Amino acid sequence: MLLAGLVAASVKGLDPEDLEDLYDLIDDLEAGRRIAQPRLRHRFQKDVVGLDRSRHSLIGEGERVYFEFDSHGLPVVNLLGATYAAGLLDAKIRPVVFRSIRKGVMWDRPLGDAFVAHVLENDAAFSRWRALPTDTRWALKMLGFAIEETPSRDDVQGRFRELIRLAHPDHGGSIDGAGPRMVELTQARKILLAVGG
Repeated sequence: MLLAGLVAASVKGLDPEDLEDLYDLIDDLEAGRRIAQPRLRHRFQKDVVGLDRSRHSLIGEGERVYFEFDSHGLPVVNLLGATYAAGLLDAKIRPVVFRSIRKGVMWDRPLGDAFVAHVLENDAAFSRWRALPTDTRWALKMLGFAIEETPSRDDVQGRFRELIRLAHPDHGGSIDGAGPRMVELTQARKILLAVGG
């Protein structure tokens, strides 16, 4: 729960164009794959001499829980720390933890009781990661192209950047639904770039 909360609190500070790299990193860490460095423009370092340290807590009072996060450090560093820490867990429990982290990535409201319930909920929508359409027509529509269009690679990248900026709460987008919207835009870009070669 703490790792999921830290991810939810930190993902808002991630450059929207780095979301796809985050999804790939999460998949790789859960599978126990070797992680090429750097990731999200940062290098994982095992040597801790001279590095900053953050302390984050999950506090329970009766039936309620709340989070206390250190306010220093870049959000992307906390995000990477949480995902790499989950990757060090035993392979038997990793799927449960990464499912919670994925729910944290998608969360776009303040942390609180609703977030805890969301993470603990065993809903079918999260049974598969990135269970989004792979259809080119869906991707064209998602990025605002006509179905009969064949946009260039530059057109796809430009439209993606424009829409991701508009969807991001830091640039005036609505907080409600921002996470899922950015995931959909990222998936649509991936589909169209693969089609275009």
